[in-house]
Order: sequence, then structure tokens, then C-alpha cells
Amino acid sequence: PGLAGIHLIEPGPAAADVLAERIAAARRPGDLVVLSLHWGGNWGYRVPVAHRDFAHRCIDVAGVHVVHGHSSHHPLGLEIYRGQLIIYGCGDFLNDYEGIGGHESYRPGLTLMYLPEFDRGNGALAGLELVPMRIRRFRLERATAAEAAWLAARLDRESSVFDTHISITGSARMKVAPRPAPLPA
Repeated sequence: PGLAGIHLIEPGPAAADVLAERIAAARRPGDLVVLSLHWGGNWGYRVPVAHRDFAHRCIDVAGVHVVHGHSSHHPLGLEIYRGQLIIYGCGDFLNDYEGIGGHESYRPGLTLMYLPEFDRGNGALAGLELVPMRIRRFRLERATAAEAAWLAARLDRESSVFDTHISITGSARMKVAPRPAPLPA
């Protein structure tokens, strides 16, 4: 506290409670609270239950508006929880890993720009658009329609466990929304 740097935590209820105290002490009216966490593995889509529980508790107890997870070299599932955004793993936006083999099934060259909109009154997520991009020759370019479709399908599959739906819009961007409840039989 009071110093720039890294704050190491072990995700759990006690850490969320400490964060809640620190956020409450620093928070000012109108603030949008973003919790950025370097957590999880570099490869794989499984989100540990402890990460989900921690993200939920940070929203519930600490009043966090966005949980921004990063470590994975490819995007992970997203969740809209009580109107707040949880990005479990945003993937790489630009890196120097191009050409390193062994993880091609994750398509790590595909990435996203995250464009959230928030309600100015309460900080709730008002919308989220994702722009599919491709890392090529150490620069960013727009993903092809086929790449965008693959990424949208993969993200929709991975986000479905969080009751969140990803769909492609007419502009080859993606829209994120809570998954609609099934109709009664």
C-alpha cells in the first residue's frame, strides 16, 4: 500500500476481504474499479473454481467493476456476473512469441481488442464488443472472417459455463451478453 509495484496474493476469501478494505480506502465517487490479476496457466481453457469464486467475491465484497485476468497466451472464457465483467484470461495482445511451436491448437496468434461500455451512474457493464485481431510479423492486423468465426465459436463454448454468450455481428466483431435462459418446455 502506498507504493508502486506488485502485490502478490493467493486468491481466496481473505485476500478478497483485504482488497475490499484497500479499495474502500482509495475509492472516490464515480470511480470505476478494475482489478488486474496475472493468474492461471499459459495454455488451456480451464478456469479454476478458486479463480471464479475469487472474482465473484471481489465484485460482491470489494465492489470491483472489472476483473481483468491475464497470463494465458490465448483468450479464455468471459463472464458477466451481476452486471460486472470478468475476463478470466485476455490472451496476448502483442508479444514476441510468434513462431514458437507446440500450442497451435490454441491459435495463439488470434487475439482480441476489448471495447467495454459502462453505465456512468453505477459502473455496471452496459455493453462489450470484441474486435478479433491477428498477430503477424510482430504487428496487429484484422483477423479474417474465418479466424473471427473460429475465435467466436471457441469463446462462446468456453464462456457458456459462465452463462455468457458470444456472437459475431455483421461487422465481424463479437458481441458479449448473458446467455438467454432456456424456454420452458
